[in-house]
Amino acid sequence: MNRKTEAILVLAAVAFAGSAFAAVSAEEAKQLGTTLTAIGAEKAGNKEGTIPAYTGEGVKAPASYEASKEPEPRGRPDPFANEKPLFSITAQNAAQYADKLDGMVEMFKKFPNFRMDIYPTHRTSTVPKWVADNTFKNATACKGIDNDLKLDGCYGGYAFPIPKNGTQAMWNHLTAYEASAWQGMSHSFVVSNNGNVTLVDGADYWQQSWYYDPERTTPAKPETIYWTVRVDSLLPARRNGEKLVLLDPVDTLGVGRRAFQYVPGQRRVKLAPDLAYDTPAPTGGGIITMDDAKVFLGALDRYEWKLMGKKEKYIIANNFRLADHVTCDDNKSLTKNFINPDCVRWELHRVWAIEGKLKAGYRHIYPRRIFYWDEDNYAGGSSDEFDASGKIYRISHSLAFPFYASEGAGTAGDGTVTYDLFTGNYALQGSDATKGQGKWMIPRKRDLFFTPEALASEGIR
Repeated sequence: MNRKTEAILVLAAVAFAGSAFAAVSAEEAKQLGTTLTAIGAEKAGNKEGTIPAYTGEGVKAPASYEASKEPEPRGRPDPFANEKPLFSITAQNAAQYADKLDGMVEMFKKFPNFRMDIYPTHRTSTVPKWVADNTFKNATACKGIDNDLKLDGCYGGYAFPIPKNGTQAMWNHLTAYEASAWQGMSHSFVVSNNGNVTLVDGADYWQQSWYYDPERTTPAKPETIYWTVRVDSLLPARRNGEKLVLLDPVDTLGVGRRAFQYVPGQRRVKLAPDLAYDTPAPTGGGIITMDDAKVFLGALDRYEWKLMGKKEKYIIANNFRLADHVTCDDNKSLTKNFINPDCVRWELHRVWAIEGKLKAGYRHIYPRRIFYWDEDNYAGGSSDEFDASGKIYRISHSLAFPFYASEGAGTAGDGTVTYDLFTGNYALQGSDATKGQGKWMIPRKRDLFFTPEALASEGIR
């Protein structure tokens, strides 16, 4: 081989390594909106009839929901409040349903009085037309580079509606459509194994996505933020005045997460690069990591992701009860060892199963993780986290529910509960249950609102 030919091949190899590849062909993309939903879920129900066909109708707000009170926080009445469970799963019959429980089997072993009430399945998740249109574009235009760890050429929609590997499926969770901008008030708690309840954070928060800016008609740039949050803590008293901003871009490696904290005692804003991966979350009482938020949140680079396929699984879905100030407030829902089963709605859904195995040379307290994302929205779902011995260490669940159709569609996936099977403690992040809490869509904030300069100028104490 002469030197010229050798040089050409080397350059070709380098170009190939940095290339970006579309997920599917134009012909395969035609399934979206026909046999598949706009974001790639199967429209058909299952053969047993226990999962219905997808209609795309969304869920209507009950008459008791007073939209005129926006933006005052208020409960979200359950549109399915009159439904009764089809059956319940207990420690006595859990083995019968083990194939649809996965790690939850361990909950019944740990807590013999644990119960799952199974309700009829409702496929209520919808997205606005512009999100559906952008998702269709992404099927052929959105590309993953550097082993799919960065997005390129992607519009404001689900990145890979027909995923071909585990990383792409995880990106669908990260880019799951909740809203373009929304605000809320919530509490976070830790419940110890003796039943003691500790309020670890009460805060106002604002979330926004520049990736999901409905006015943007061009593909996202590497620095485009697919998700950001600003948290202004109010409770407990020792945390009053603390502020936090997290910004996650579509280039999780070259740009990476930026995190800023305002510390009242120091009266300054500091860069907080450690608020990522398995750093203990400030609102988790040592039970949850930073990337346990929303069941998973953050960069994907520490794991090899394997797409295990689809399966049917019982997940928490349409769980309006924990967003209703009347049915299940925090005093009723936060019971010893687990959330009060009367306050949790379980349904059978098709989910994407994705396994993450820690790469050689990287560290994380979870060497192995399995995620189960609801095919209808990717915001709902759960995870099983394993320790170094291969035992299930923790289990997390999204407490997802859809925004009412009159609000413009989308799925709220902020609330998360994580059970620590070793200690018997659990953490509930982002509870909307108590009167005065809730979430609602808002007009988009100016960029300045999510900057360290804004935190510094508004700092107190």
